[in-house]
Amino acid sequence: MAALPPAFFTVGGSSFTQFLATQSPDVLPSFKIGAQGSLDAPHGTTIIAMTFTGGVLMAGDRRATLGNLIAQRDIDKVFPSDDFSCIGIAGSAGIAIEIVKLFQVELEHYEKIEGSALSLNGKANRLATLIRSNLGMAMQGLAVLPIFAGFEGGSGRLFSFDVTGGRYEEVGYHAVGSGSLFARGTLKKSYRSDFDRDEAILAALGALYDAAEEDSATGGLDLARRIFPGVSIVTSAGYERISDFETAQLAEQIIASRMSKPDGPIAPLV
Repeated sequence: MAALPPAFFTVGGSSFTQFLATQSPDVLPSFKIGAQGSLDAPHGTTIIAMTFTGGVLMAGDRRATLGNLIAQRDIDKVFPSDDFSCIGIAGSAGIAIEIVKLFQVELEHYEKIEGSALSLNGKANRLATLIRSNLGMAMQGLAVLPIFAGFEGGSGRLFSFDVTGGRYEEVGYHAVGSGSLFARGTLKKSYRSDFDRDEAILAALGALYDAAEEDSATGGLDLARRIFPGVSIVTSAGYERISDFETAQLAEQIIASRMSKPDGPIAPLV
C-alpha cells in the first residue's frame, strides 16, 4: 500500500477546504467549471426555515426540475451539517449536494484539529466562503443558495446567503428557491415566534402547500405516492429528522383543512 504524501503529516490550519485547495483542487466543486455558457442541470426548490420556542426548524419540498420537466420527485434538500446545525439547499442540485458534503467535512475537520466546535457565526462564515468559491459556476447558471440554521445560546438562529457569499442573519423565518415568494407570503400571515414544535411543522407544511399551488417547480404534499416534505429540527438535544410517518400525519391535517378552505386560513385585517 502506497504511503500517504508528507502533506498529510504536516501541521496546518483548521480548514479542510484550504487543505484540498493545495493538495487536490480538482475535487472541489469550484474546480469543475468546464464549458462556457449556461448549462442545464436539475434544480431543487423550495426551502423554509423558522425559529420556534426551543429551537429552529427547516423544511424542504422533494421535487427537482430540469427545465419544464420533473427530474426527481423525492430528492432530499435538508441535511445535518453537524450535531447542532442543519443546511437546506436550493439551486443546482448536484453542486449543492457536493458543497453540503464538503461543509460537513469542513466542520468535522475543524473540531478534530481545534478540539472544539466552531461557533454558529463561524460555521455560517465557513459556508459563505464555500458559496463564494462557486461564483464561477453560478455565472454559468449553476448557482447554489442554501439556508443555514442552528441552535446556540438557548435559541435557534438562521442565515441566508447570496451567490457572492454574502451572509445575512434572518429573524423569525425565511425561505429560498423558486417558490419562496409564496411561502414567505404565507408565513408572513401565519408565523408566531411562540410556536411550539408541532405548530412550527404545520406552519411549514402549509407554506410549502401554498408554494406548490403557485409554483410548478415546488413539489406539494403527494398523498398518492406518500411523498412529503423533508422536515428537520435542531434543539438543545441536537439535530433531529422528523420521521416520514409523523410528517405524513401532519400533512394529512393540512390537506383535510384545505378541503373546506382551499386558500388556507384567513388572517385578520388588524
